[in-house]
Amino acid sequence: MSSSSFAETPAPPYYAVIFTSRHTDMDNGYSKMADRMAALASQQPGYLGAESVRGADGVGITVSYWKDEESIRHWRENVEHKVAQESGKRIWYQNYIVRVSKVERAYGK
Repeated sequence: MSSSSFAETPAPPYYAVIFTSRHTDMDNGYSKMADRMAALASQQPGYLGAESVRGADGVGITVSYWKDEESIRHWRENVEHKVAQESGKRIWYQNYIVRVSKVERAYGK
């Protein structure tokens, strides 16, 4: 999975959820679920965008951007998202880590 564009975020401050994972060798519906989660996340209050890449070695990083911590909490607790999280733990990920950070500055070209 690879994104061809950067998320269009507002001026800081806002929050970033950084999800780093290593896939197992099985797809078992992962691609379909990932597409569904991207679509569902984009409908959540406070969602600002996301960027995602995955290497040939199975390591992937998805950064989703959120207005505030409350928006992140609501997304984490979304029933359909919880089902995907559990499937990820059981089937799709060898390991993963979630990091939440506050973006205080952003600049680029």
